[in-house]
Amino acid sequence: MQDFRDLKVWQKAHNVVLAVYRVSAEFPAAERFGLTSQLRRAAVSVPANIAEGCVRSSDADFARFLHIALGSASEVDCDLLLARDLKFLDAKYHRTLDDDLQEVKRMLAALIARVRLNS
Repeated sequence: MQDFRDLKVWQKAHNVVLAVYRVSAEFPAAERFGLTSQLRRAAVSVPANIAEGCVRSSDADFARFLHIALGSASEVDCDLLLARDLKFLDAKYHRTLDDDLQEVKRMLAALIARVRLNS
């Protein structure tokens, strides 16, 4: 069992969640139970699934939770594009957040490959 806080991918994903909360606080009030909620839940799911996978008893279980985290990261990607296209999110800030999110996705893919090799 490893401490999830030591994983660079968890740290990066956690920072993305913080940024998502900051930016989505500015979304229209009408989106509180729509896109704002959906985006936040998907973003939180990424580091949460990494953390949960760390305490699983096998590499196969860990990889499964990493796959779930990767799926959630793709959902965040889609939601951020929608927020940008609806003009809830400035295009420049979207690029910065998207760059961070794409790095998380690459890190997750690499970690999945490494964990699969060990199992």
